[in-house]
Amino acid sequence: MILIVDSGSTKTDWTFLNGQEVLHSVKTQGINPFHLQKRDIDRILQSELLPETESIDNSSVSELYYYGAGCATNQVCQEMKELLNQYFPNADICVESDMLGAARALCGHSEGVACVLGTGSNSCLYDGRFIADNVPSLGYILGDEGSSSDLGKRLLADCLKRQLPEAVAREFMERYNLTMDTILENVYRKPMANRYMADFTPFLGEKRSVPEVHHLLTTCFAQFLRRNVMNYHKPWLPVNFVGSLAYTFREELSEAAESLGLSLGKIMKSPMEGLILYHTTSES
Repeated sequence: MILIVDSGSTKTDWTFLNGQEVLHSVKTQGINPFHLQKRDIDRILQSELLPETESIDNSSVSELYYYGAGCATNQVCQEMKELLNQYFPNADICVESDMLGAARALCGHSEGVACVLGTGSNSCLYDGRFIADNVPSLGYILGDEGSSSDLGKRLLADCLKRQLPEAVAREFMERYNLTMDTILENVYRKPMANRYMADFTPFLGEKRSVPEVHHLLTTCFAQFLRRNVMNYHKPWLPVNFVGSLAYTFREELSEAAESLGLSLGKIMKSPMEGLILYHTTSES
C-alpha cells in the first residue's frame, strides 16, 4: 500500500492507494513543522488521523511520500520522517517540500516550471525529478508576489489611496466593516497579517470585471512572473500552477503571461491527483 500526503499550513490530505486505486482519503488540519512543535504534530496525528484510519492496517503501508509546507531543511525532513515512522513502521518514508510536490504533480517526469499560488507564492524550475532552481519566495513582506496576501494588500492600499471607483471602495469597506484604523491595526500590530490580507481576495473575484480591479489582478500576476519565473531564463517552457487562487483567476493569469511572452500549462486546484499519477507511473 502507498500513502501520499499533501500538507499545507491550513489542511493536510492523506491518500491511501492500492496501485492507482484510492482506498481511503483523510483530511486533517494543516501540519507545518516550521511553526508547530513535534508534540503538536503528534497530537494532530493521534486525534485526527488515527480515528479516521481504523479500517486501514498502517503496518501494511510500504511506501509513504510526504510533501509538506515547512519541510525546507534536512533536519526538519528527518524529524518528520522519524515521527511518521512511529505510525507507519514498515514504510519506506520520503519527506519533501510542498514545492517539490507541486512540481511533480504538475510536470510529472518532464522538465517544467511549477508555481504555487496560495496565501503565499512560490515557484521552481523542475528537471523531471527534483528542483533544479528556485527563486526564493521571501514571504509576504519581501516577496509572495501574486499570492492572496499580495492581492489583498494591493486591494487595501488601492482602496485607501483612492485608486478604485468610489462605489466599489465604499462597498468593500462596508462589507468588511473596515476603517483605516482597523486596517492599520490588523496589518501592523496584530499577528498573521498575511492571512488577514488574504481573506479579501473573494471580493476581487466578484469585482474582476471592474477595469481597476482587472488591472490590479493582471499587474500582480505579471509581477510574480517577472520577478520569479522569468529568472529561470527558459521562456519556451509552459508555466504551470497549482492552487485555488490560480484556478479562480486563470484568465487574468493567462493575460499576464501573454503580455510577457509566456504561455500557461496546467492549472490545478490541488496537487493530489497529479502526485498519484507521478508515483504510480514509470518515467517514459
